Order: sequence, then structure tokens, then C-alpha cells
Amino acid sequence: MNRKYRFTLVAMTMVITQIFAQQQEIFLADPTIHIENGKYYLTGTGGTGAGAVGFSVLESVDLKYWSTPAVSGDTIHQLLTRGDQTFGDHGFWAPQLLKEGGIYYLTYTANEQTVLAESSTLLGPYRQRAVAPIDGTEKNIDSYIFKDDDGKYYLYHVRFNNGNYLWVAEFDLEKGRIKQETLRLCFAQTEPWEATPAYKSASIMEGPTVIKLKEKYYLFYSANHFENIDYAVGYAVADSPYGPWKKQKDSPIIHRSIVGENGSGHGDLFTGLDGQLYYVYHVHFSNDRVSPRRTRIVPVVRQWDEEAGQYHFSVKRDAVIKPLQIKH
Repeated sequence: MNRKYRFTLVAMTMVITQIFAQQQEIFLADPTIHIENGKYYLTGTGGTGAGAVGFSVLESVDLKYWSTPAVSGDTIHQLLTRGDQTFGDHGFWAPQLLKEGGIYYLTYTANEQTVLAESSTLLGPYRQRAVAPIDGTEKNIDSYIFKDDDGKYYLYHVRFNNGNYLWVAEFDLEKGRIKQETLRLCFAQTEPWEATPAYKSASIMEGPTVIKLKEKYYLFYSANHFENIDYAVGYAVADSPYGPWKKQKDSPIIHRSIVGENGSGHGDLFTGLDGQLYYVYHVHFSNDRVSPRRTRIVPVVRQWDEEAGQYHFSVKRDAVIKPLQIKH
């Protein structure tokens, strides 16, 4: 082999090896994606770096490759950090982002309480005017704020009663409080897929996301214990944000038998820059290990059912995205 050619080949191999060494899978559980100014912003449970407790964020323009936002040269950028005018000292889970009236809101779980923080900028830092949970009367987790067409806000979340159950209440965004008199249970565990024998646990339904299409409300949720290989995502439909909810027979729409990986669930819906509907979620680390959980994104298909007067949902099982973080 020509010496010059051999040198060029070695150099190219080194460059390619270095590029791949700078890419790694993303380990954010309970993920959510916010879109602004032509970019995607991803946050979730974990991934905050050694010694940090709170929520980090990554950005992307294509959903496949992600990097830390270029803010002050940070190697890890925190949206919110424990102790920085925020409630909680452990168990920081399941963040959700919302922009309303020029203010950015971050709901999250800490100390098994739902918390609301805010910021004047998307990348934070998110802080609280008064350090406290939304409703400290009992434990509640996994928050999702839905805004209806009439301007009312609703807080979907999980409360405990020998298991995890989905609840909804009208929410006063300005005061950061639910209207207690409106608090209602969404539904109980009723379907075989919601409690499989692969992992014995109390009833668990969590990770809510709500969207409204053609006057119908669609509640997407996860069921089974997160350590169960059958952790999965289904959906229910209603004519009101309070229900009653009708669970759909084509659930679950995300499950290991569909997307090919165990523990697939607890994520969020979003419409991409390409107009495609997606669901971002997490899966188990491997077939025999749960954590750290890996982040996944899958395109969602919605089909109108004229007879039922509603949409039905499925996912493109052969188009699952495995996002990668680019290290700089």
C-alpha cells in the first residue's frame, strides 16, 4: 500500500473514531420536548451530572443529534437546581415545560410533591416566588398542565391510594394552585394490559399527556410499574377535560411488542418542526437491567374514525429514533 495513502487512511479512521467517541445515547427518563425558534429542547428525569440535582436540557434541530445549549460555555446546562429558590431536596422527576404570556413555567416532582417554577427565559434558571409545592395536603407526582380553548388550565397528575392513580383539577396558573373543589379521579385500573404478571405491583397509572382535537379530549398515560417489562402507553377519550374517559381498545399503542424494547413509556406528545406528531418516551437500559433508562422518540399516526367521531392513534414502529448526544 502506498505510504501516503496509508497515512491518509489512518488519519481518516482516527477522525471517524473520534466522531463516534463524541456521540453517546441519551439517558433521560420521563422525557418531554419543547419547541421554540426552530429548535427542540429535551429534558427529563436524570442526566444532570455528578452531584447535581435538578433538570438538565439538550437542544437539537433534527431530533437525532443533541447537544448542550451554548450558554456561558456550560458542559451541562441546568434548567433548575436544588436549593436555587426551588422546592425539594430529593426525587426530582418528570419535568414539563409550558410557555404562557411570555413566561416559561416548569412543573416537576420533588419529595413526591408537584411543584411549579417559572422563568423569563426558556433556559432558566427556573425559580419559585414562594418555595412550596402546588398542593402539600398529600403526595402527588407526574404533572401535566393542559390549557383548554376557553382559557382554563387543568392540572393532570398522579395521587397515591395503594397505587398510582390519575387525577385532574382546574388549575390557577397565576397563583400556582389547584381548585380543590374541582379535583376528580380520571379512572381506575380496568384493562389486562395495565397490570401484567411480569412484575407484581399495586395499580399504577401515570405520566399523563392531554391533547384536544375536534372537541374531543385525548388522555395518554402509562400503566404497570416502571420496572415491568410491560410498562406501556395507552389512551382514553372524553368530551370534557374531567371525563368520563373511555379507554381505547387499540391500547397500548407503545409497548415492547410494538417498539421492540422493554419498559417503553412515560413520555410526552409533541408536533415536530416537520408537522409530524411524535411521542418521546423512555425504555429500559437492557433486557435484564432497568436503569439508566434510555430516551426514544417515535412518530405517531392519527386516523379519523368517522363512525366514532374521533381519532385513533398508532406509532410507526419501524421509525423509532434513538437520539444521540454530541460531546463538544
